[in-house]
Amino acid sequence: MQKNVVHIYNETEEQIQELNQVNKVLLYALKKEKFKQTEFNLIFVDQETIRNLNRKYRNIDKETDVITFALEEDQIVVLPKNIRILGDIYISLPQAKQQATLYGHSLLRELSFLAVHGFYHLLGYDHETKEQEKEMFQKQEELLKEMKITR
Repeated sequence: MQKNVVHIYNETEEQIQELNQVNKVLLYALKKEKFKQTEFNLIFVDQETIRNLNRKYRNIDKETDVITFALEEDQIVVLPKNIRILGDIYISLPQAKQQATLYGHSLLRELSFLAVHGFYHLLGYDHETKEQEKEMFQKQEELLKEMKITR
């Protein structure tokens, strides 16, 4: 039986020391949400790339920290061999670094937060209303706390 897999791509020129730990966090998230044989992509990009994605797909012409593309909007996507594909999470590495400094915590904390945030977006969670935001952020914080990734 195939395990859950997070495909991580670093499309920046920089080394990201935290990748193994972020991968562990996301694999834990899949397990916590009771997924089996599930895959998705985590892609680290630069400011220009994330801005272009934001402009093209959300009509917002500015940088953002994370943007997701869920494959399962209306129905579950399952490939041969029963592998479920959730979609893609793009994270701006420069934006994550700025935010880690701004918030006074580690880059590991920021990358893990953004990755988990993107993961829950892939699952259909959102933060358009106060109630949705509370539910989504509570799930994120609980997961990060369980992984001992704190501020």
